[in-house]
Amino acid sequence: MNAAEVVNTLLVQRFGVAMADVTDETPLRTLRIDSLALEELRVLIEDQLDIDLEEVPLTPRDTVGRLVAAVNGMVPA
Repeated sequence: MNAAEVVNTLLVQRFGVAMADVTDETPLRTLRIDSLALEELRVLIEDQLDIDLEEVPLTPRDTVGRLVAAVNGMVPA
């Protein structure tokens, strides 16, 4: 699974977001991902992809595309 698939799957399955609402331009806060939910999402992504996102600054104001880009930047080639 690539980073976008992991993020999208987690948003839909774990956070109840409708797949139709998930686009690169969608702010996480629009999907009801607040700071606490974002931390949970971060941990789930780290566990699934075996990466560390601790140093990546993310807020609910960031978009899904920004999150995916951050994850892509951490996934080893």
